[in-house]
Amino acid sequence: MTQTQNKLAATLAERLTARSAAIGIIGMGYVGQPLAIAANRAGFDITGFDVDPAKVTMLNRGEQVLRTVPAAQIKALLDSGRFRSTADMAELAKMDVIVICVPTPLNRTREPDLSYVEATARTIGAHIRPGQLVSLESTTYPGTTRDVVQPLLEAGGVKVGEDIFLAFSPEREDPGNPNFHTSNIPKVVGADDDASRTLASQFYASTVDKIVPVSNAATAESVKLVENIFRSVNIAMVNELKVIFSEMGINVWEVIDAAKTKPFGFMPFYPGPGLGGHCIPIDPFYLSWKAREYGINTRFIELAGEINRDMPRYVVNTLVDALSRRKKKSLNGARILLSGLAYKKNVDDLRESPALALLEMMEAQGAHVDFYDPFIPVVPMTREHAALAGRRSIAWTDIGGYDAILIATDHDDVDHGALVAACDLVVDTRNATARIEAGRERIVPA
Repeated sequence: MTQTQNKLAATLAERLTARSAAIGIIGMGYVGQPLAIAANRAGFDITGFDVDPAKVTMLNRGEQVLRTVPAAQIKALLDSGRFRSTADMAELAKMDVIVICVPTPLNRTREPDLSYVEATARTIGAHIRPGQLVSLESTTYPGTTRDVVQPLLEAGGVKVGEDIFLAFSPEREDPGNPNFHTSNIPKVVGADDDASRTLASQFYASTVDKIVPVSNAATAESVKLVENIFRSVNIAMVNELKVIFSEMGINVWEVIDAAKTKPFGFMPFYPGPGLGGHCIPIDPFYLSWKAREYGINTRFIELAGEINRDMPRYVVNTLVDALSRRKKKSLNGARILLSGLAYKKNVDDLRESPALALLEMMEAQGAHVDFYDPFIPVVPMTREHAALAGRRSIAWTDIGGYDAILIATDHDDVDHGALVAACDLVVDTRNATARIEAGRERIVPA
């Protein structure tokens, strides 16, 4: 490093130590808001950047935006006097640390869509100044930080590792999990130069209990993919076992509960109607896509994806069979209540939710489908399921009168015993009714 470069790094390090560094977080969603809360609690001034003016207004009023981020935490964030939100990206020039927390979805052909990351990096590049640290948290394929983000930041003439600093630190949020939050989840930090790694590690060490430095950004990018591919593959395995054991008349949930008593060599995973959320259904395809660049076929990973994506079809077929055997009815013309629309329990997150696919599949076969979800009163606009936008949850008092109830999400707030009592056919994809003995003959596992 030159003397100037050393001074830039030293100045930022001093500001981080004194908690006088201004922190900008781009993307006030499921990742950005918890990070803002953690960094604010550490004593930093936080500016939350978002392109959604309504979200910016709500945050500046101290109002809750996401159900998984409690209103009290948002109010405390605002009351600290060290948080504000804005849609004015020119203010990025005032930040000392800029964290990118924007979506990385798949496009319609299930290839990586880095348009949000690229647009954000271009915007930062237009306002970048020497001495700033940029950290990418959005899940992506190995090499994105170096090959995509870095050139866009350097387009104006600055150099990473010399004038500015760049790192990758994968988000590890688990919305709705009461036991783990940003501060107590170990933070992996990777960068391609020592100064960037040191500064990023210093920033994150001030906001979380433990950091895990790795040698470069590509390694850090790979860590997140491995974590979620591990889960995808194991969930695919138990989903396939569910299908096999069902044909044999064996309860897969009982099998897993007994297997997990082994104190070594086994980790329980549970079947369901398919995969949802931003990470597990998507992340494996980022690695598969990148592997093709090296002439490598990821057959195992892609097979797991196929099994998980086919689960909604299996569930609908189970419902069709149950209606035929139990009620001598077809799905065409049947009235079905879908219990739960979120991708997992106790969240208001619809991203990649298999319940949306279930709803569309049932209606395509002529069923009349309503849904009940205490977390999602109205279906928002989504790119993949635009036709469902505006659909409203029924009231809890209206759960009766259906030919079948299909449990897709096992929210704790839902009285599943009441669901079983309200209908003589309940198809349960989540084992939510496992402890309900009354009306057991009404329940069909799926």
